[in-house]
Amino acid sequence: MGKFLLKYRSIILLSMDFKPNPNKNLIIEINGKKFARYPIKTHLVTKEDNAVDLVEKYAKPHLKEGDVLFIGEKCVSITQGRVYELDKIKPGKVAKFLVKFVTKSPYGIGLGIPETMQLAVEEAGAFRMLFAALVAAITKLFGIKGVFYMIAGPQAKGIDGPVDYAIPPYNKQASKIPFKANNVAKEMKERIEFPVAIVDACDIGVWIVGRSEGVNDKLLLSALKDNPLGQTDQQTPMGILREVKNENI
Repeated sequence: MGKFLLKYRSIILLSMDFKPNPNKNLIIEINGKKFARYPIKTHLVTKEDNAVDLVEKYAKPHLKEGDVLFIGEKCVSITQGRVYELDKIKPGKVAKFLVKFVTKSPYGIGLGIPETMQLAVEEAGAFRMLFAALVAAITKLFGIKGVFYMIAGPQAKGIDGPVDYAIPPYNKQASKIPFKANNVAKEMKERIEFPVAIVDACDIGVWIVGRSEGVNDKLLLSALKDNPLGQTDQQTPMGILREVKNENI
């Protein structure tokens, strides 16, 4: 009877964890195959947490053969202490200068305020940021876009600014991308024994920040293009990608 109750409880927990986030679909079809993106709810992650411990606690019990775990880069950054309150970021002259040339976007702040630009300068270096801006200004005259981030690198591209719809207190903070993200992903894989990708996903796109062996980059990017984890108060910083081979998911 005890084993039966334990098994029954596990089934209930799985069904609760594996509901899609509001306005998101659980299943996506890619090249004729169906894949489920199971969001995994956690407690409110803080700098007191360890990212590897988190995936072991919340994801490992649900993983099956063939699965890939994906986790949001901001979750990892938080555990590394790479998230900062705006009033504690002191923009320098380079950041204040460069921010004047940032094209405002309706999808987020990005590097559009001195504070986030300062974080980018700290990560990529002042000379590299200035050079990226110069080349981008020249190439823009010829209709070529995206050069700035090609030169500035992922350290600048991955800066996240505060947004009102994020879960507090992170709606008032900015963050850098995880430190040594590939190493973190590999450590996670060693702990849970499944491939891991650290991703930066939003409602306009997704890119892989760090990865372990066994991750199909093209498949993962296609599977997460609609940002199934969401960006508001879902509190689901990680998920499982699983091919669905029958109707029983």
